[in-house]
Amino acid sequence: MSIRKSAGETGRLGIVIGGSGLVGGTIVNYFKSRTTAPIEVRAPSSKKLSIREPTDIRNYLLASKPDFVINAAIANINADEQLSFEVNYLGPINIAKIAAELNIPYIHISSAATLELGPDITEKQHKQFTPGLSNYTRSKLMAEKTLRHLSQNEGLDYTLIRLAAVYGNHDHKIQGIHRMLFSIADESMPVLFTKKGVLHSYSNCRKLPYFIHHILNNREEFTGEDYNFVDKYGVELADLIMTIKSYLQLNYPKEIYIPYPLAKAGKRSVAVILKLLRKFGLKANLPSELVFLKQFYVTQTLNCDKLHNSSFVDPFPDETIYSRLPELIIYYLQRWSHENLISTFEEEVTIDHAFKDRFVNNPEELLESIHNGSMSFFQTTHVIHGQEPDSNEATKPLQT
Repeated sequence: MSIRKSAGETGRLGIVIGGSGLVGGTIVNYFKSRTTAPIEVRAPSSKKLSIREPTDIRNYLLASKPDFVINAAIANINADEQLSFEVNYLGPINIAKIAAELNIPYIHISSAATLELGPDITEKQHKQFTPGLSNYTRSKLMAEKTLRHLSQNEGLDYTLIRLAAVYGNHDHKIQGIHRMLFSIADESMPVLFTKKGVLHSYSNCRKLPYFIHHILNNREEFTGEDYNFVDKYGVELADLIMTIKSYLQLNYPKEIYIPYPLAKAGKRSVAVILKLLRKFGLKANLPSELVFLKQFYVTQTLNCDKLHNSSFVDPFPDETIYSRLPELIIYYLQRWSHENLISTFEEEVTIDHAFKDRFVNNPEELLESIHNGSMSFFQTTHVIHGQEPDSNEATKPLQT
């Protein structure tokens, strides 16, 4: 059965699985509001489609009859063997098999964790299965290998996009690079848990939907291929941390490099302490990113020549993690301060006393003033650790 439509045909329907996360949410937002292409996307919740349930996947896709499906769902990087296997491997493979049956393109989002460590790593330099692999890496690597098998033997039309450390707005969880930003802003990173000269690749989440849209419209070029979707140049982890510190005008972290054996021993010690605390009913966990503690001390930069030599044109060629830092810092510090997660970013609200009296005693008159636009009743000043607010941006009426 084939339901594929040509690239120029209108009214295409796509399914995005994992649409509540940073990557999936960015993809959904692009197709809903960032492009004029007549493409509808649906992002079913786990109640409608659980990636762990083959029957859910089959029934939903067969009922929807989409023109393409995108999988951006992942298990937590520190999930146990069963959850990692079901979410990162079985789910994507079950989706792929239905996509092959429907003869529709399948876009799979994978991870740089499946590739070797080192500089300038190409798409072909996969890790080997070893006992030391994390559950996350093992399951993602298994999925990549099976997708390749399905492409070669069962006619699956797929493209695999491999991301490194992803940065972007609207991450509802504190994870990945945003975990690092949070730790710096919260002044809970006293020193540097890396070593000088260690470089990593970063993936700009804002660019990703443009690439997906392009490869959906050019299947002949991109089918059966995998791409390292990263910024062209690697970034030194220590320099990025110190740049964020400079933006925030903080005293920490100090530029003191903790050796890996000491960091590893410290991680074990804290894990023991947290385990003891749980016996007293206090629940706390180490950040899941510490699964990759070793990677903080080893360079991994991905080669993206294959991407740049394709027909895809970068919509924001000058954007890097550095150019977007101010935007990211403001967005996340505002978000975390509203959630009372950090105190680094202070929002001072000055309310006119006349407004308070009207609010208590004459709310109907207050509402009328607000509705007709004549009421400017309070102003908000944003301060980062005692910095003087910018004269143009510091005091603006709060928009309703």
